[in-house]
Amino acid sequence: MTDAIRFETAAIHTGQEPDPATGAAVVPIYQTSTYVQEAVGRHRGYEYSRTDNPTRRALETCLAALEGARFAVAFSSGMAAITTLALALGERRRVVIPDDGYGGTYRLFDKVMTETGMAYEMADMTDPSSLEKALGDGSGLVLAESPTNPLLRVLDLRMIAARAHAAGALFVVDNTFATPYLQRPLELGADAVVYSATKYLGGHSDLVMGAVTTSDEALAARLKFLQNAVGAVPGPFDSWLLLRGLKTLALRMRAHCAGAAVVAEWLTGHSEVASVRYPGLEADPGHGLAAAQMDASGEALYGGMVSVELSSESRALQVCRRTRLFFLGESLGGVESLIEHPARMTHASLEGSGVELPPGLLRLSVGIEHPDDLIADLEQALSA
Repeated sequence: MTDAIRFETAAIHTGQEPDPATGAAVVPIYQTSTYVQEAVGRHRGYEYSRTDNPTRRALETCLAALEGARFAVAFSSGMAAITTLALALGERRRVVIPDDGYGGTYRLFDKVMTETGMAYEMADMTDPSSLEKALGDGSGLVLAESPTNPLLRVLDLRMIAARAHAAGALFVVDNTFATPYLQRPLELGADAVVYSATKYLGGHSDLVMGAVTTSDEALAARLKFLQNAVGAVPGPFDSWLLLRGLKTLALRMRAHCAGAAVVAEWLTGHSEVASVRYPGLEADPGHGLAAAQMDASGEALYGGMVSVELSSESRALQVCRRTRLFFLGESLGGVESLIEHPARMTHASLEGSGVELPPGLLRLSVGIEHPDDLIADLEQALSA
């Protein structure tokens, strides 16, 4: 993003000039698969929509600007983005992933990529010695999350970048929870950033998409080649929906963060709650680091995700059944609040991995409803 305009302005204008044919203020949905060429080998920049599409190009231009990156590559899902990053490694076929991360990422490397000969290691990335041990020899990629999913641990991204680069590995951060409005990992040493754009970037629970941003020209070229060769691309309508979501990302993230802070603080005082995990709480172990890293907006904001541990699994499942405003469902980052039980839902694939999630753990995605209403909903569910 240039110094000339701020984040909120770039989200609305970058890559989104008025349509030259009609003057339309909103980027059109170019719902086409192919393009008429002037002659063999001569066209207007587009040949086939798997390779490129004007709506998708506008989206990628805007995403890159918001990240402060030179390039962005969009995919049909966050998992498609991570898979393509793994394919981009070539012969450097060893990956380090977090031991507290999204269950789908573990499933990809444990159940799919190992069948192609790729090795992986899980590491506690809050512990430099654990990371060093996992890096070993020949690692090609370190994939981190901060805050992590679902325990909301905050990782020292500069530390991980230094160790990954010393081992000759690419360092990629899944920034889905923080978004580029709160945290820009490229400025903290990452080589690339990956998103499930389904979540906060889209923000309305009406699309499935992923993206990778980077300023590494060679990596971007490889990802662009694979985007076309593998074909896991988003359609123009989803690209248009994501462009629309980005326009209000800053406004929504401020509301998510404000609401989550109020809900987390209230939960800490509830007799039924064993512990609360939220980087915005001063007592949270990651609070100081989060204040230093999650400040891309110019102020320290801590995200819209809150994890809460109850006394037992049965108690947690009871609360899941009783909430009314917090819908029971997977995913996160929409304007509506969601509640889920990670061990049985989003992270069920971790079974047998050696990673144990607390059975009483609930993950809350705090939407943009009034926090007093959300607290009342949690109160009636917890008091049953």
